[in-house]
Amino acid sequence: MPAPRVRENPAHSIGGGLALLLGLLGLVAGVALIVLGATLSSAGLKAALIVIGVLLGIAAFFAMCGLNMVAPGEARVVQLFGRYRGTIRTDGLRWVNPLTSRTKISTRVRNHETAVLKVNDAYGNPIELAAVVVWKVEDTAQAMFEVDDFLEFVSTQTEAAVRHIAIEYPYDAHEETGLSLRGNAEEITEKLAVELHARVEAAGVHIIESRFTHLAYAPEIASAMLQRQQAGAVVAARRLIVDGAVGMVEAALTRLTEQDIVELDSERKAAMVSNLLVVLCGDRAAQPVVNTGTLYQ
Repeated sequence: MPAPRVRENPAHSIGGGLALLLGLLGLVAGVALIVLGATLSSAGLKAALIVIGVLLGIAAFFAMCGLNMVAPGEARVVQLFGRYRGTIRTDGLRWVNPLTSRTKISTRVRNHETAVLKVNDAYGNPIELAAVVVWKVEDTAQAMFEVDDFLEFVSTQTEAAVRHIAIEYPYDAHEETGLSLRGNAEEITEKLAVELHARVEAAGVHIIESRFTHLAYAPEIASAMLQRQQAGAVVAARRLIVDGAVGMVEAALTRLTEQDIVELDSERKAAMVSNLLVVLCGDRAAQPVVNTGTLYQ
């Protein structure tokens, strides 16, 4: 983004209470002069007082046009004949040059939620995602003069950043060390916040937080990806079961050998390992077989 040409600075203003009091006194004095002039018999003095009263009333009214009500969480961008003269951030009744124009800008915290966007992830799979961004105007001069419409600017740049993050990372990483949108939500949202800050900094906007509110495969591949996830879960569960069963078999053989409970040759050990693995890894309860002979008959 280009470097900003305008930076916010405080506008010269005074408390509005004193200005309001002086303006009211000027109006009262103007009306009093007009009434006094109307009661005089001298035509020259009468006309002079009336003219002075009218001018004083107009001047007082014009001066009171410089009064501004600034609410908490708001600011006024002051311009004099098109030139930026500063920003009023002090809340309450303030007075500035009545020849200036004052534009109200909200500095409150705002939410912007994107629509559900359909994009392709890093593996080319179509996915749907949406994000919410919490932001506020930090530099009112940049928000007013550096971009045409800072609300539309934030909306467009948020959508662009979300799309860019989505195509940079996969929904699910095939490698354990890689980042994915589903598995590394915290890291991805941090990267999204950094990219958003870089994109909207020119508009004087500060990104407070950004989060994904919707993340899913597109409907046309959702069922296939669900089967893939289920298959991966089954494989992982089976691997865990086999690892545990092998450990239990090893522990059983070690204890039998150490305590000299029974002497097993290699063939008997193989049969025992086979039986234990079937019992421990099987999906169904094992059906015992009573052997009335020997292992070799």
